Amino acid sequence: QVQLVESGGGLVQVGGSLRLSCAASGIIFSICAVDWYRQAPGKQRELVAGISSGGRTNYVDPVKGRFTISRDNAKNTVYLQMNSLNAEDTGVYYCNAVEYISGTRYDSWGQGTQVTVSS
Repeated sequence: QVQLVESGGGLVQVGGSLRLSCAASGIIFSICAVDWYRQAPGKQRELVAGISSGGRTNYVDPVKGRFTISRDNAKNTVYLQMNSLNAEDTGVYYCNAVEYISGTRYDSWGQGTQVTVSS
């Protein structure tokens, strides 16, 4: 059974930093692409950053230069380092692991971790 567990969220002041972790089990993690999404109150879930199985990264424009996604396959964990946080970064952050098996896409989601940035 696939399980993704996010951690590291919390309350931080504007300009502060947090590091989120997404720990996976029950999945061949090294072959998965992993994305971080966030959902602000009253808004749709949106992609924040992603990392391929080979380590290639991508970011949405609002977080470029402030967020860094990385992975440690030995620990089955993906991280999201978030610096220079602002109020617009507030939301529930989810990780999503994507694997392709025989051409079929399988998505797994964590339960989310709350990030609140206060001014």
